[in-house]
Amino acid sequence: MIAATDSTYPSQYETEVLLKDGSRILLRPIRQDDTERWLAFFQRQSQQTKYLRFQRDPGEMGPEDALRFCTVDYKNTFALVGEVQKEQRKEIVAIGRYYRLPDKRSARVVFAIEDAYHGKGIGTQLIERLANVARDNGIAIFEGDVLAENERMMSVLKDYGFHIESELKGGVYHVNIAIARSRRVERKEAERERLSTVASIRNVLEPHSIAVIGASRQSGSIGQLVFQNIIEGGYTGVVYPVNPKADAIMAVKAYPSILDVPGNVDLAIIIVPTQFVARVADECGRKGVRAIIVITDGFKERGPEGAAHEEELRDIALGHGMRLVGPNCMGIINTAPEVRLNASFSRIFPPRGNIAFLSQSGAMGLVILEYASDLNMGISGFVSVGNRADISSNDLLQYWEDDPTTRVILLYLESFGNPRKFSRIAKRVSARKPIVIVKGGTTLVGSRAASSHTGALATPEVVSDALFRQAGIIRVDNIQELFDVATLLSNQPLPGGKRLVIVTNGGGPGILAADASAQLGLTLSEFSAETTNKLRPLIKRNIRIGNPLDLTGSVTPDEFEGSLRVLVEDDNVDAVLAVFVPAAVIDSTLVENAIRRVSPLYQRNKKPLLACFMGQRGFKANLGKAGSFVPCYPFPENAVLALSKAVEYRELMKKPRDAVTSIKGVKREKAHRIIEAAMSQNKQRPFWLPAEKIVDLLNCYDIRIAGISVARSADEAATLAAQAGFPVVVKLNSSTITHKTEVGGVVLDLNSEGEVKSAFNAIKDKLKALGRESEMEGVAIQRMIPGGVEIIAGVTQDPTFGPLIMFGLGGIQAELLKDIVLRLHPLTELDASEMVSSIKTASLFEGFRGAPPSDIQSVQGLLLRLSAMVEDIPQIAELDFNPVKVMGRGEGYWVVDARISLK
Repeated sequence: MIAATDSTYPSQYETEVLLKDGSRILLRPIRQDDTERWLAFFQRQSQQTKYLRFQRDPGEMGPEDALRFCTVDYKNTFALVGEVQKEQRKEIVAIGRYYRLPDKRSARVVFAIEDAYHGKGIGTQLIERLANVARDNGIAIFEGDVLAENERMMSVLKDYGFHIESELKGGVYHVNIAIARSRRVERKEAERERLSTVASIRNVLEPHSIAVIGASRQSGSIGQLVFQNIIEGGYTGVVYPVNPKADAIMAVKAYPSILDVPGNVDLAIIIVPTQFVARVADECGRKGVRAIIVITDGFKERGPEGAAHEEELRDIALGHGMRLVGPNCMGIINTAPEVRLNASFSRIFPPRGNIAFLSQSGAMGLVILEYASDLNMGISGFVSVGNRADISSNDLLQYWEDDPTTRVILLYLESFGNPRKFSRIAKRVSARKPIVIVKGGTTLVGSRAASSHTGALATPEVVSDALFRQAGIIRVDNIQELFDVATLLSNQPLPGGKRLVIVTNGGGPGILAADASAQLGLTLSEFSAETTNKLRPLIKRNIRIGNPLDLTGSVTPDEFEGSLRVLVEDDNVDAVLAVFVPAAVIDSTLVENAIRRVSPLYQRNKKPLLACFMGQRGFKANLGKAGSFVPCYPFPENAVLALSKAVEYRELMKKPRDAVTSIKGVKREKAHRIIEAAMSQNKQRPFWLPAEKIVDLLNCYDIRIAGISVARSADEAATLAAQAGFPVVVKLNSSTITHKTEVGGVVLDLNSEGEVKSAFNAIKDKLKALGRESEMEGVAIQRMIPGGVEIIAGVTQDPTFGPLIMFGLGGIQAELLKDIVLRLHPLTELDASEMVSSIKTASLFEGFRGAPPSDIQSVQGLLLRLSAMVEDIPQIAELDFNPVKVMGRGEGYWVVDARISLK
C-alpha cells in the first residue's frame, strides 16, 4: 500500500453533501491520520451493525487494524469517510470503501454507517461519490456481498438507479452493479439532490422557532430592527431574543446565550461583531440549530483576513451540519400566511404575491423591496444571500421550483458560484417557471490571457448570455426592466406568438409602440375582414381601422372597451397593448374600469393584456385582482419590451429539452495515448500540440482535417508539396504566433515546387525583418481547398464557466466582425443546430447570391464531435479550427487550420 501524502491525497474528492433531512455532512478520502477516529467509529458500532458489515463477529480491533483500514493508495484501494463535528472534535460516522479486483475493471465495495445516522441517505451519497472515483480510475463494476437480513443496504443499492444483478445463496446476496452514469442515474441523483436541498431550505424560510442573537434594545440598530420586524410582521412561530446584557427585548424574555434557550431552535439570526461570529456559530451548532443567517459584515468583502474568517465560519457550519445564509446579507422574508416572517432589516413587509426574489447585494435588496412596494407588487419570498458562503441561487431555485405560491423567480446576481450546476438546475426550473435575471459585475470574468481567436472572442457578456440562453433564463439589463417583465409574467398568460395589436387614443404613443415592436422582433397583426367589420359599428367616427388602432382623443370608454372585446376573439392576435393618454375630455378611471371588465376575457383566452397609462405605472387596484392584474406601464416602450421578453420565454419553452448525444465510432483510447505522449514529451505548460499530432487526434474523432505535412527547409517543403499535389498552401508553423496572416505567414494557391520554395524563404525573410525568425518552426504544407464558406469553431477554458464552445464566421474576419455564438459544454443536438443558425451571417449557408447551399448538417456534427473531444480530453486549454471550409450540401467540411493548446 502507498501511504497518503500531501502530494497524493486527492483533495478534489472532498465534498459537502446534503442529506434527506436537510442536514449536511463532509465526505472526504480517508487518511492515515484517521486511525483514532476510525477506531472510535468502530467501537461505537452495535454488535448487529458490525455483524452486518463483516458478516461475522470481527472481535476487538486495535491501532494496527485501524492503520491497515486507513491506508489506501487512492486508485486500487479507496475509502471515503463521512465526517461531522461533535462538540470540539470531528468524528467519522460513515465509511464507503472499494478494493480493485484482479480483472482490473471490477472492485469489491463495502459500506458502514453509524447506527444513529441510519435513514439519512448517507449510504446513497457514499455510493454516488465512490462510483465517481471508481470511474475516474477505470473501474466499471462494483461487486459486494450483502446478508439477506440487511434489507436496508439492499434497498439502498436497488433504489440508486444503477443496473444491478443479484444472486441469493446461503442467506447472502452477491451483487454486481454496473456503475455507468445512465440518464436514469442522472435523474435519480438530481431528484435526491432537490429533495435534500428543499428540506434544508425549509429550515431557513419556514422555521418553527427562531433565535435572534444580537437582538438589541438600542433604537435604530440592526439588532433592534430585525427583532422588531419579526415581532411586528406577525411571525407565527416562537422567537427568542439572545443578548447577555438584557433581561427582555420588546417585552420578550431574553437569554444570555443560544445555549440557554430552553426549546429547540430551527433558525438563528446572528447580528454580533465580526470577531464573535465564529464562536456564536459554534454554539448554535452545539445547540442543534439547523440553519443560521449571518447578517454581520466584515468577511470576504473586506479582503484576505475577512476571507479567512469566512472560511472558518463556513467550516463551523458544515461541521455541525447547519445551512448558512450570508454572511454580509440583509436577511429573508416569507409572506406565506402560515409563516409571516420578515427576518431582515428592511422596514418594508411587502404584500402577499407570487414573485420570489433573490438578491446577492443587500443594498440592491432594499431597493428591490422599496420598488416592489411602490408598484403595489406582492412577493412570495425574498432572500439576500450576501457572500454566498453556503446557500446560493442553486439552492433557492430548487426550493422555489415546487413552491405552489411562486409563479416567477427574479434574480439579481453579481457572480456565479457553480455555473455548471446553476445551468443544470435553472434549465429544469425554467421549464416550469420563468426566471428573470439582471446581472451586475459585467467586467472581465476571471483573468484570461487569450492566445487564440476563441479565447479573445469569449467576452464576459457573451459567456453570460450563452449560459442564460442554454438555461432558458430571461435576461434584462436593469432593475426597471426586471420589474417590467415581472409585472407581466406574474399576472398575465404567456403570449402564443409575436402578433401584437396596439389600441390607443393618441397617434404619437401608437407610433412609439409600433417602432419598439419592430425593433424587438414583434409583429403587428393584420386585422381579418371579420374583425374589421366588427370594429366599424363600435366607433362613432370615421377613422382608419388598422394596427395601431388609433381611436383618437375623442374616444369614449365604451369604444375602448368594445374594441378590446373584439380583439380578444381574433385568432390572428397573440397580445393586446392598450395605450391611453389622459385627456380632459374623458375620465381615465372610466377607461380603467373598461380594462378591468375585459381582463377576465383575456385570461380565459390565454392572451396577455397590457396597459400603458402614459406617465403612470404599477398595479392599479381597479385593473384586475391579485394574480391577474393588468400591468400598467408609464411608456409604450416599457410595455413592448416586457412583452418581447415574454415571447422570448415562450419560444424557449417550446424548444425540446434534448440530452447530450453519445458520439459513436470515437477512438478514445488512441486519443488518450496521443495526449499522454505529448504531455510526457513536453514539460512546458501550456504548450501547443504539434500539427502532425493534431491531425492524428482529430482523426480519432472523425473530424475532417486537410492533411498537413511539416517541412523544416525550403527543399523539404517543395518535396512535400509535390507529394500532396498542386495547388498547395504554405503556412507558417509556430507555437507562439497566433495570427499568421499578420506576419505574412500564409501563401495561397502555389502551383510548383519553385513557388513553394520561394514562399518558404519569403515567410522566413518577413519574420527575420520583424526580429521573430526564432519563432519559426518550419512551414505546414496543405493541399489547396477551393470554395466553401469559412467558419471558425473553437474551445476556451473559462475560469468560472469551464469549457466554452464557439462557432461563427471565420477566416481573417473572425475577430473583426465578431459574428460568433458561444455555448457551455457539453452540447446537445439542439445546441449545435441553434449555434449554426443564430449567427448574423447564417444566410451565407443558404446559398447567398447564387452560391450553392452549405452542408450545415456536417457542421452541426463537427460541433458535437468537438464537444465529445473536450469531454474526453480535459487537458485541452484552448482550441481553434480557423478557418473551416463548409462545402456544398452533401460535401461536408474541411478543417483547414487547427491549433490546440494543452495544459
